[in-house]
Amino acid sequence: MISADSSPAGLPRRGFLKGAGALILGASLSASSAMPTALAKDGRKRLLRVAHLTDIHVSDIKGAADGMAAAIRHAQAQLDCPDLLLFGGDCIGDALDTPKAKVLAQWELWEKIFSAEVKLPHAICLGNHDILGWSRRDDPALAGDPDYGKSLALRRLGLKERYFSFDRAGWHFVVLDSMQPAKTSGYIAELDEEQFAWLVRDLAATPTTVPVCVLSHIPILSAAAFLDGDLAKTGNWEVPGAWMHLDVRRIKDLFGQHRNVKVCLSGHLHLVDDVSYLGVRYFCNGAVSGGWWKGNYQEFGPTYALLDLYDDGSVDLQLVAYQA
Repeated sequence: MISADSSPAGLPRRGFLKGAGALILGASLSASSAMPTALAKDGRKRLLRVAHLTDIHVSDIKGAADGMAAAIRHAQAQLDCPDLLLFGGDCIGDALDTPKAKVLAQWELWEKIFSAEVKLPHAICLGNHDILGWSRRDDPALAGDPDYGKSLALRRLGLKERYFSFDRAGWHFVVLDSMQPAKTSGYIAELDEEQFAWLVRDLAATPTTVPVCVLSHIPILSAAAFLDGDLAKTGNWEVPGAWMHLDVRRIKDLFGQHRNVKVCLSGHLHLVDDVSYLGVRYFCNGAVSGGWWKGNYQEFGPTYALLDLYDDGSVDLQLVAYQA
């Protein structure tokens, strides 16, 4: 078992989520919880099935509220139902550059749908668009506002900490906070020093026989990041620091010390890829909102992912187009 120190600030695992809609509580986090297994044709034992729903971007835009509800219902109505829902951030339309009153309305809509529809254990990570005001730091309306930055999103999502870990059915899950403030406006993708030090401790405390799945909003490593815009127009590839983790080398080096890190899940780009690098599968799993509720983004429409996680650390993934 992992010590309580593997959660931020020494928070015991079983209490990392509390508040409205928080379903992962008590025995549901126990590593000894009995979970049904399925035997694959090649002899692997499936330990659990996970649905990854990212970039929902719920707002008053036409189709967003109904689409969020439809995606959650579709995932939970699978004949082979998921054991766990992972929400990958960008829960609401936008808080970075949106007046607070409109941001609060988006959170109220999120909470209304979430509390009505989510029936399964779940975990959530922050997305960049969940962060209040980082793209309008000079706005006097934000001066002294305790909700500025990540505070509002953490409270509305019922998260005590912005990064944490938990165990379920023989797998260890790490939930990260990808976003750090850029120097002038907006954000960049990397782990702050405090979070990285926590990740070092958390992975060191995880038995090497336990496979690890990492959830982040922004991809740690991605091929799709090179296709999100005209990034070669200068004659060189120029991938913005907000598209993919700038500290990918440090993170992959850490993963190299812990070969039980098997899977990294992300969203953010609204694109889909599957990158295998040094024994880790990096999946960027599109967006529930597709092209921000306006159809497809490039080749990818509204989608979520289903993952089967096995006892040997392997994973099978399928993308699900949930709209009729």
